[in-house]
Amino acid sequence: MGIFLFTDFGAADLYVGQLKAVFAHKAPGIPVVDLLHEAPAFNVRASAHLLAALAAKIPPGSVTLAVVDPGVGGPRAAVAVEIDRRWFVGPDNGLLSVLAARAATAAVWRITWQPEHMSPSFHGRDLFAPVAAALARSESPTGKAARVGRLQVDLGAIDLAEIIYIDHYGNAFTGLRAHALARDTCVVAGGAALEYARVFSTAPAGRTFWYENSLGLVEIAGNGCSAAAKLGLAVGQPVAYSV
Repeated sequence: MGIFLFTDFGAADLYVGQLKAVFAHKAPGIPVVDLLHEAPAFNVRASAHLLAALAAKIPPGSVTLAVVDPGVGGPRAAVAVEIDRRWFVGPDNGLLSVLAARAATAAVWRITWQPEHMSPSFHGRDLFAPVAAALARSESPTGKAARVGRLQVDLGAIDLAEIIYIDHYGNAFTGLRAHALARDTCVVAGGAALEYARVFSTAPAGRTFWYENSLGLVEIAGNGCSAAAKLGLAVGQPVAYSV
């Protein structure tokens, strides 16, 4: 059992530490793993596709706290979703919906519990983290949530033909799963037509290309250079492909 964190809080800010303080208090001894704290800020759709790709390596029996929540304090619901024998806790704003739509099994629980004191702007710490801690302790969700039929916001299972994340190397992840693209496919991004390369070293130095990254996504990269800088790429930018 472990607790995994996926947020847009930023690793250098004070928010992640407050989440971990809750887990140290309410789930002592349970490992806490930082998946990502630089998810695309405010961008629920891109983050939902990135989380769906990352979730493939999250083990059964674990709990993931996922927070990209620009509507915090508003009318959106809070949910815990059991997806293929793993729990995911977060806002019902679409963030968990791509993963749920692609899953073999998904059971949705609307969180009804509230703490005595809750910041209207930090549900990650005051609402989601205590629920995630309880699930990590193998508690039943029935004391804190009610079973419902589906998520209120559903982005669906289809791929997203956009840039969803740019790493510090300047490699641009897309929301396209690479298994659906033949290796002679041409991917177009930033006005450039990009050919496939298996790995960085198979492309000429300074050349940009696309390949299947370690998450199984189509990634736009450069051999020894920043593809994002060279092609002017940004999160949310559309990509296209053709044979």
